[in-house]
Amino acid sequence: MKKALSSIVLAVATASLPVLAQVPPLPQKAGYKVGFSQTENNNPWRIAETKSMQDAAAGCNWTLVYADANGSSAKQVADVENMIAQKVDLIVLAPREEKPLVPAVMKARRAGIPVILIDRNIDQKVAQAGRDYVTFIGSDFVDQGRRAGEWLVQATGGKGTIVELEGTTGSSPANDRKKGFDGAVAKAPGLRIVASQSADFSRDKGRQVMQTLLQAHPDVSAVYAHNDEMAVGAITALEAAGKKPGSDVTVVSVDGTADALKAIVAGKLGATVQSSPFFGPIACETARRYTKGDAIPAWVKVEDKFYDKSNAQAMMANGY
Repeated sequence: MKKALSSIVLAVATASLPVLAQVPPLPQKAGYKVGFSQTENNNPWRIAETKSMQDAAAGCNWTLVYADANGSSAKQVADVENMIAQKVDLIVLAPREEKPLVPAVMKARRAGIPVILIDRNIDQKVAQAGRDYVTFIGSDFVDQGRRAGEWLVQATGGKGTIVELEGTTGSSPANDRKKGFDGAVAKAPGLRIVASQSADFSRDKGRQVMQTLLQAHPDVSAVYAHNDEMAVGAITALEAAGKKPGSDVTVVSVDGTADALKAIVAGKLGATVQSSPFFGPIACETARRYTKGDAIPAWVKVEDKFYDKSNAQAMMANGY
């Protein structure tokens, strides 16, 4: 019922919006007031992303108007509306969830303010790049999940039971990393996902959810976490239960944080697919190209590395 109501609210919010031929332009000038709407700033990935945006702002002649949504889609909508009221020139948005942020993006468009999405997307069935927002800059989340799944199939010999720790419900990385991973392991009949539950990309929730799921599935042999924070939390729960991550249970995740690379070197985490948080320079360059009238693709894809025991030590400097 809640999901149905949410869909109705979204439909009502967007039904009356005028259809514009294209996203508003960004005129060339010496400097810009740029709003940066962050989802939250309470984990290494988000902190690195925020720093990247702040570091890039000076070189890009941006005066950054920063807002932290503190993990709330409702607050993030209000943050974007506040930026619109401040008449910023451009909004760089890392949307917490796909659907709730659509009306805010549409409102910015109506106000003549272009939006660049980074790291997460919004509902593409409603909003379109090139019409409602400039572009989405980010990784291929489906591919990240697929790479993690294929590695796990190989590492386990295609046999075992898996617990999947999902990211924030309704977010594009959670949806797509699940899709990619589940599709990859489905090709190995001997591997079975026995439980899949959200831990909201949080280390402590990852620990709590893993602790609970272990009670129902004490013989689980593998864990896939949608990010490193949840993986590190799961490793803590596994150790508390007397299990040896990397030996009794194979763990794989996504992000490429410093703690994940250390866990790989320690033999507790099997592998992690990098998901780069360094969007500042790319967002700056994309905005510059947009001011010049260059054609911007709907998706500016970020290429991600892969870390396992063969390269984790050597790549430690890439962690954050």
